[in-house]
Amino acid sequence: MTTIRGEDITETIRAALQYIAVYHAPDYMQRLTEAYRNEESPAARDAIGQILQSARMAALGHRPVCQDTGMVTVFARLGQSATISGDRTLEEYINEGVRLAYLDEGNPLRASMVADPIFARRNTRDNTPAVTHVESCLGDRLELMVAAKGGGSENKARYAMLNPAASVADWVVETVEGLGAGWCPPGVISVGVGGSAEKAMLLAKRALMDEIDMHDLLERDPATPEEELRVELYRRINALGIGAQGLGGLTTVVDVKVTSYPTHAASKPVALMPQCAANRHAKVTLTGEGPVYLDPPDLSLWPEIDGSASDRILRRVNVDTLTKEEMAQWQPGETLLLSGHILTGRDAAHRRISEILTRGETLPLSLRGRVIYYVGPVDPVGSEVVGPAGPTTSTRMDSYTQMMLDQGLLSMIGKAERGPDAVERIAAAGATYLIAVGGAAVLVSRAIRGARMVTFEDLGMEAVREFEIRDMPVTVAVDSTGQSVHRLGPARWRRAPAPAES
Repeated sequence: MTTIRGEDITETIRAALQYIAVYHAPDYMQRLTEAYRNEESPAARDAIGQILQSARMAALGHRPVCQDTGMVTVFARLGQSATISGDRTLEEYINEGVRLAYLDEGNPLRASMVADPIFARRNTRDNTPAVTHVESCLGDRLELMVAAKGGGSENKARYAMLNPAASVADWVVETVEGLGAGWCPPGVISVGVGGSAEKAMLLAKRALMDEIDMHDLLERDPATPEEELRVELYRRINALGIGAQGLGGLTTVVDVKVTSYPTHAASKPVALMPQCAANRHAKVTLTGEGPVYLDPPDLSLWPEIDGSASDRILRRVNVDTLTKEEMAQWQPGETLLLSGHILTGRDAAHRRISEILTRGETLPLSLRGRVIYYVGPVDPVGSEVVGPAGPTTSTRMDSYTQMMLDQGLLSMIGKAERGPDAVERIAAAGATYLIAVGGAAVLVSRAIRGARMVTFEDLGMEAVREFEIRDMPVTVAVDSTGQSVHRLGPARWRRAPAPAES
């Protein structure tokens, strides 16, 4: 009988979360580097290059790879011959590890969890609780699979109850095509088939954490029907031309996972889970000999990229003097380097602004002639003016677009596409929408030279701040006439799937 101390579980969780916050999984970095070298779309190649640059900065500087440091998910397998000592439950020991990891003074992680999800939605301030799944198994050990999944990819999870004769492959490809870029490709798509509704979702979520092995599978050829399905989906999804950040390109996924479970004869439950460019997970096993610590990965896998957009013509823009006439010259897909002062704000700030305007009160800030960045940054440490500060998914702000434009807003910065109605309203106002690269949070933060609180400080990471920026790289996603790079790019790079090799 093995005894595992509760305190060792807590420390193992704390250390694992700090580890995955700053290091991408090596298997993902390998495949992302390969995608960068093979990418033919200039915009997509720039985006992947920025992710690789930022990943190296995060690893060397020990800072989060993404400002959304994720919702913690733990899959625990507890051996039936193991006992846990202490006066707390396994979940309580795990949550204490989460709390300590996210409040670490040397590398604080962004707290994103809100309690009372239906009404108050108040931030728990320490990112607890984790979503924990416990399974009993033979043996005398405790195996923990720890992941931190960002909201952008989690929000793109999908589920369907198909007819038994329906094609899983067709549903998956059609679903991925409709997801947009909010899940931050290139990444991994995981598919769970069978069981019940909740079992299919768990199958898909758990398989996301398996090793990326599509490269090996393609080299040795599929050996089972499930492996054949994986290869088919990999080829068909990449043939959609979505590309990095939805800009259009050759690589949308670096792997596709498929896992199944017996189900009712009348059912075919199918779940789809995307994994974003911040591929954060780790597996640790406790044997009763103390906490477990992961060794730092070989950073030679993190390639040095000499300026992701160095071979393209860049337009420098002073946002402090920006006009609609100047924006009218911008083209979709064009790279800009922004300098000057921009505001920040996302879901909660937009909702607060809406409430103030509805009451007929005066806003505590002016939006006229300004640019707003949809971001919730990580807290700074040391000499930083702000922590990692990558963009959040912009479609969540679509319903507020007209309200903000009516206040004189000139442009917005976020990630992924805007909805058709938002694009129409942006064009009607002669405004623009720009994107920063999701997954390049450290790189983006290096362009931020100053930060000050403006209003709504009680909203924490969602408060409105003013950033002083210098040469912040962005891409024109919607120009002042309503042309969208998220429509033009994938349409250009869409192609027939590569045929299966005989």
